[in-house]
Amino acid sequence: MEQTVRDLIRTIPDFPKPGIQFKDITPVLQSPQGFAKMIEWFALTLASAEKVDIIAGVESRGFIIGAALASKMGLGFIPIRKPGKLPFETLRAEYELEYGKDALEMHADAVEPGMKVALIDDVLATGGTANAAATLIHEAGGVLAAAAFLIELDFLKGREKLNLVADHHIYSLLHF
Repeated sequence: MEQTVRDLIRTIPDFPKPGIQFKDITPVLQSPQGFAKMIEWFALTLASAEKVDIIAGVESRGFIIGAALASKMGLGFIPIRKPGKLPFETLRAEYELEYGKDALEMHADAVEPGMKVALIDDVLATGGTANAAATLIHEAGGVLAAAAFLIELDFLKGREKLNLVADHHIYSLLHF
């Protein structure tokens, strides 16, 4: 399974700025077999982890993976978005990327207290995005039961920066 998905990922040099080697998952999404294998890996991985009540996905590729995964697992889905995109009262967390600063928001009522959440995204790089999303889940009263990523860029050591998920399950299908 891993090799098929890995072969579909392409590297785009100097995107979005010089020095960044962007891992483009678009070919995985375009391949029916690659997409299905990716979602299957996430589902099998989370099935072996702590019980999960709901899936949260980070904009934008985390939406694609997370929503498909939530449907497959019979769970609901929480969108974690860039600022100003959600219509209801939100919680906000700011973070730094490897190439700038940004913020994420989540509806304040998206997580019920004690709800076990699986955080899904395409790439774990510096850990800023994942840590901000974990912060939102925690602030809303949720418990981060697992965090799963299609790709982990090991050299950026993002896993070490996930302070709210250090004692929880962190999974990555592919390591670069």
